[in-house]
Amino acid sequence: MCPGAGPGCWTSGARRSGARVADGADDPRRMLARPLAAASLLEAVRDLRRDAERTRFPLHLPGSASAAASRARLVDQLGEHLIPRLTELSAPAVVVVAGSTGAGKSTLVNSLVGAEVSAAGVLRPTTRQAVLVHHPDDAELLGHHPVMEAVVVVAHEAVPRGIALLDAPDLDSVVEENREWAHRLLESADLWLFVTTATRYGDALPWQVLGAAAERGTTVAMVLNRVPAASLPKVRRDLLERMRERGLVDAPLFAVPDAGPHSGLLAPGAVAPITRWMSTLAGPDRARTVVARTLHGALEALRGWVDELAEAVQDQADAAQEIDVAITAALTPVRVAAVDQVRAGRVADGGVRARWLELTARGGALARPVSGRGAVRGSARDGRSRAAAVRPLLEDLEAGVTLTLLVAGERAREAVLRALSSADAPRGAGALLAVAPTQVGESLRAGAAAQSAADWTSGGLRLARALLEGVGDDRLPALLDDRRRAALARSVGVETVAAVALAGASGVVAAERLAGALLGAAGAGLVVRLRDDLADRVGAQIDAESGVADPVLADPDLAADAASRLRLRLAVLKELT
Repeated sequence: MCPGAGPGCWTSGARRSGARVADGADDPRRMLARPLAAASLLEAVRDLRRDAERTRFPLHLPGSASAAASRARLVDQLGEHLIPRLTELSAPAVVVVAGSTGAGKSTLVNSLVGAEVSAAGVLRPTTRQAVLVHHPDDAELLGHHPVMEAVVVVAHEAVPRGIALLDAPDLDSVVEENREWAHRLLESADLWLFVTTATRYGDALPWQVLGAAAERGTTVAMVLNRVPAASLPKVRRDLLERMRERGLVDAPLFAVPDAGPHSGLLAPGAVAPITRWMSTLAGPDRARTVVARTLHGALEALRGWVDELAEAVQDQADAAQEIDVAITAALTPVRVAAVDQVRAGRVADGGVRARWLELTARGGALARPVSGRGAVRGSARDGRSRAAAVRPLLEDLEAGVTLTLLVAGERAREAVLRALSSADAPRGAGALLAVAPTQVGESLRAGAAAQSAADWTSGGLRLARALLEGVGDDRLPALLDDRRRAALARSVGVETVAAVALAGASGVVAAERLAGALLGAAGAGLVVRLRDDLADRVGAQIDAESGVADPVLADPDLAADAASRLRLRLAVLKELT
């Protein structure tokens, strides 16, 4: 509305139904005198800002860029306006003078103050440095406002007490930093004084900004600058209609006549309606009303704003879950096939089988180590000879298992990459591959496979030693009597028992039978134990390839409950407002 402005101020229509500020909002102290104190609301807003500032969108999803921009605006709104205003309710109302390049913002501010307080120019950007002008007696109340660190501050007696004029950079400045500052400063406003011209009032950018202001309940006034007298009626009607369509029915519209080519201040009469309106606005009751209306609108707007942000976070978490499911689905058949191959005894390669035939041929170290009646043959010397003879077999087994693990890992990697790059890949997967490693490094995979194979053969040696020492466990009981153990230890030895069992576990059937002949039921149990261990290692090598997405999917912002923090803050705000 236009209280005190007199002629030269219009609005686009009657107040909309339901648009009245809630009872008690005329005075922020009354509005905040809820069951919980204002301090609780301030703390809730601070908590919301902290969590919003921490929120990120790691996956590139449709809408994630706009959600990130919305989050940034929310953080600015909370930090630049709500928190300072709730901290100091009696601080002057911050009136941000905003608009596009060349709209005449700085000239208008200078003319309202009656002095050159903000540099006006014709070179783009026309407003390079934000300037805040306030009454000298309001300096202390504004001292801790965050915008004070980023603006040139001017104290001037002509500014009514209770308001501060902030000349912001151009919204469409050619300098990106200026554009960012202009939008950020708008978030600090208790009132927007939006300046446009008769030739530029139809530009899209100003209306986008004004639409956002209407959604957040910010108090807005408009200045139509440099308007020729002949075109004023037509332009005014069109502009008021646009304002009405965008919910700005209560926003006052001021017209400043075209003064033609000139420099310096405008004539006092040209800005008199705005000056009178500002003087009325600066009165204690009116200033509190403006502050309260914008504060109330901003708090109300937080509900939808934070809810949309929480939905965007949840969408990220859902997409991460879809990617995880897709990776698991891609690895499952590879894992099943590889483990089945191990359990079917198809791990031993040609080198292992050839080595086994050499050892068991006539005259070989493992030729007939057990008599037809089951007795262990050989002396302690034979035991040492057999141990030396099976060491190349152990090396062949380790090399063969390493190759098996490498092949399993490579097939798993290929399956994951296909799943994440196919036409029906889950949302965000394509962009994920651009920022996540596309594979476990070849050297890392080879190293992991070699270490796992070495651990498998070492495990065979450890279990063989335990059996020969009479030490068992739940999975492999010590079933050998003392005489049998002593004979095996002397004539066969730990390395030979382990090599036989490991060869049997890898798929050499004759070795599996020999393990049974040497160790009885304990031999069969040892082979099964080692085969199960090998199957687990193959499965682990495959599962390691699921880590392709871990650098991104491990982000806390993709956790299933990531949105709960924002929803909790929203619930607290609803209780307090």
